[in-house]
Amino acid sequence: MSKPDNYRPPRRRHGGPMGGPPMMAPGEKAKDFKGAMKKLVSYLSRYKFRILIVLIFAIASTIFSIIGPKILGRATNILTDGIMSKITGTGAGIDFAGIGKIILLLIGLYLLSSLFSYIQGWIMSGVSMKVTYNLRNDIAKKINRLPLSYYDKTTHGEVLSRVTNDVDTLAHSLNQSLTQIITSTTTFIGILVMMFSINWFMTLISLFVIPLSAINVLFIVKRSQKYFVSQQEYLGHINGHIEEVYGGHTVMKAFNGEKAAIEQFTALNNKLFDSAWKSQFLSGLMMPIMNFISNLGYVAVCMLGGWLVLKGRLKIGGIQAFLQYVRQLTQPIGQIANISNILQSTAAAAERVFEFLAEDEQTPDNPLVHINTDDSIPDTDTLVHIKGSVQFAHVNFGYTPEKTIIHDFSANISPGQKVAIVGPTGAGKTTIVKLLMRFYDVNSGAILVDGYNIKDFSRQELRSLFGMVLQDTWLFNGTIRDNIRYGKLDATDEEVVAAAKAAQADHFIRTLPDGYNMVINEEADNISQGQKQLLTIARAILADPKILILDEATSSVDTRTELLIQKAMDNLMKGRTSFIIAHRLSTIRNADLILCMDHGDIVEQGTHEELMAKNGFYARLYNSQFENPASA
Repeated sequence: MSKPDNYRPPRRRHGGPMGGPPMMAPGEKAKDFKGAMKKLVSYLSRYKFRILIVLIFAIASTIFSIIGPKILGRATNILTDGIMSKITGTGAGIDFAGIGKIILLLIGLYLLSSLFSYIQGWIMSGVSMKVTYNLRNDIAKKINRLPLSYYDKTTHGEVLSRVTNDVDTLAHSLNQSLTQIITSTTTFIGILVMMFSINWFMTLISLFVIPLSAINVLFIVKRSQKYFVSQQEYLGHINGHIEEVYGGHTVMKAFNGEKAAIEQFTALNNKLFDSAWKSQFLSGLMMPIMNFISNLGYVAVCMLGGWLVLKGRLKIGGIQAFLQYVRQLTQPIGQIANISNILQSTAAAAERVFEFLAEDEQTPDNPLVHINTDDSIPDTDTLVHIKGSVQFAHVNFGYTPEKTIIHDFSANISPGQKVAIVGPTGAGKTTIVKLLMRFYDVNSGAILVDGYNIKDFSRQELRSLFGMVLQDTWLFNGTIRDNIRYGKLDATDEEVVAAAKAAQADHFIRTLPDGYNMVINEEADNISQGQKQLLTIARAILADPKILILDEATSSVDTRTELLIQKAMDNLMKGRTSFIIAHRLSTIRNADLILCMDHGDIVEQGTHEELMAKNGFYARLYNSQFENPASA
């Protein structure tokens, strides 16, 4: 199959999806922060009622927590006043009843604060998990609506990263950041209000801490951001390297590529280390510096507060409460600073997810004709039985617009014909099959089935006509029975066994541990390549399609098994249109029509005898199988 130089098919393991997708580093910066957050807020609008409850409960929880120190200050005042009155003999002493009431009030407030905090946390966890659930559903549906051309230019690791890491980042951020922003903002405003209510002059002195803290945050964030971006970039490179090189460890070892792979990994790892430690070191400086600034403000307030107490302008309970508020003042600032990094990750993750969801989808189905599967229902203009004729009418196609690889391809295949497509590697044989199944749409021309343009059918209906067996086998992690049943999900166990027998697979299946119930592992390497091929053939037999596509279907089995499969296939292909792609031309001598392709064009077509008689391209291709390379 001819493909452009920059064509990159998605790598796939036989057993299932790949593991180990790239992870997102905290602090990755979004290209369009506002746009990403706007889309995220719009997506969250369906949960606005729950989020409103979270807001109310988070604010209430914070308020109950904030007023605690000032109420505790009253108890301190009662205690000090009582001690002073006892010393001077001017009062009844300490009012323990009053202190007890205040303590009970504080316990009630803190319990309410904890209860509200628990409720808002419980609701927000539900919202974040629901968002995660819906986003993954949306992405899964999107994956099936994207054209194959998208996966030609995007690695599986990148797609899986959107489904796993990016969605997880959003869920974690929503669960942590939204309530943290609310509580931090409420705490900051509430503390300022309480501080002003105690003493406005000391509050103004304390506020000098805020610009110093803000400058510190801006300074560190500005310098650490580029290292976070670099960290994310090289983390992606390392994961891509591991996925592609170590995922194909057998090939790497066969070609002694261990040293080169380790050297490349080391180079990437060193760059990741350099950016990661700088980003973490700089971001780690934030809290120590802010604590130092906070302590400066704390010292200033202590000195001023002591002077005011001596002057009688402030009570001890007031200074005690004020000092608690001063201690708490920089905490919400630090939390907001940390949240700024988390929000960058949130925006970056949201941007990647919504970019993926906004990718151009394959042309929507607009079926004008439907396949009639019920023999009792007569055909109409829009409901037809398919007999299996196929026509390629002046088809032109290229994986990229600037490079056409199929040139003005035309061919007519009658129902029930056995058509072989042959040609050298890169001639475009498999591409023709992909166009027939509408994995890709033609650039110009048309492909007709029973005279109907394949675009007139829905993709699902069109592909239900085909049974496909590829050279590159695909089996999933599950039992052998389930892998065969994939061709017809409602098939009975008896039908599965019958299909396996027709594919000459029943005997070897029964010799395996657990037989049909044996579980094929994730890599599908607990059975041989030839056995995997037999199972995929059984799957196609079970599907009982109108049109068969066999792309080098027997290339991985031994000669004896190939003869048995060929016999089963001949029986299966009777009355069905069949397309066979083969390099071993001796296997397609009995084909009704042989299409010889070279560089995307049909150079010859006819039966084996007719083409051999021409002594042209096909004859040279056929005879080359029997030449002795040493004498060539």
